[in-house]
Amino acid sequence: MFTFTLKRLGLVLPTFIGITLLVFSLIRLLPGGPVEALSGERGMDPARYQRLVHQFGLDRPLPVQYGEYVWRALHGDLGRSTVTHESVFREFMTRFPATIELSLCAMLLALTIGLPAGILAAVKRNTVWDYSVMGASLTGFSMPIFWWGLLLILTFSVGLGWTPVSGRIAIEFDIPTVTGFMLIDSLLAPDKGAFISACSHLVLPSIALGTIPLAVIARMTRSSMLEVLREDYVRTARAKGASTLRVVGIHALRNALIPVVTTIGLQVGTLLAGAILTETIFSWPGIGKWLVEAIGRRDYPSVQGGLLMSASVIIGVNLIVDLLYGVINPRIRHT
Repeated sequence: MFTFTLKRLGLVLPTFIGITLLVFSLIRLLPGGPVEALSGERGMDPARYQRLVHQFGLDRPLPVQYGEYVWRALHGDLGRSTVTHESVFREFMTRFPATIELSLCAMLLALTIGLPAGILAAVKRNTVWDYSVMGASLTGFSMPIFWWGLLLILTFSVGLGWTPVSGRIAIEFDIPTVTGFMLIDSLLAPDKGAFISACSHLVLPSIALGTIPLAVIARMTRSSMLEVLREDYVRTARAKGASTLRVVGIHALRNALIPVVTTIGLQVGTLLAGAILTETIFSWPGIGKWLVEAIGRRDYPSVQGGLLMSASVIIGVNLIVDLLYGVINPRIRHT
């Protein structure tokens, strides 16, 4: 297991370098820059313009800028925002709990419904249950998040008035920030109505963000379970008189989990990418909305730092998924 872990850790460094180069290059392909964004429509005094260019280090060669960016990143310094002049790392960590809270609720929704639905579709293959699950999964996977989110708002917020339109909590509640997670902070608050408000604000964004992962997990679970249910040891367990629940839950499910775990890990990237649209639609104050605003302002340090931190989270999750392979199936440790 130790050698297996070292091999997986060896892939992290080149991946990190590739991400830094990609982020650094793509942001500079956008028209304009941070100084132009600060100038506005009326422009700026040439002397001040040159002073800001030098202050932001934009007058240096690109290889030098990239080297300084990587060197600072390796030391935990993501720079300061060209707009707010605040530490990028601090701004990221201030908003990250909101994205984590939304992503966890969306993934919990996807796992709670997707796994049982996929298992049911595999066990009830070619029945109305199978067709219903696969039809619903295909529909959920095909719907763009921006359209699905607006449809949810029009139906449940505007039409029925059941849920709030945007934000994390109603404006009448002043919740002190303790953990950054609104569900926890509102639960610790004296007014218990704050927790109900936080939960109601989380419903629609979680559904919008969790629909695609739910569909993917359901389809992958069904496909993996169908392959395992054809194996000889499953037929042997049935021939010995084992119940369907024992055959499916103990003999088949564990061996079918490897591709499902892979899918779950990959969906973390989908959640972070989809959170950009979801947070923008629902005015959710997380990393996605912050990055959209930073891109619009050509805030190089914020965009570079935010994307790098988000990519690091995805790398960490994929590393954990790789290590889980060795726990679920010990034979993988020797590959």
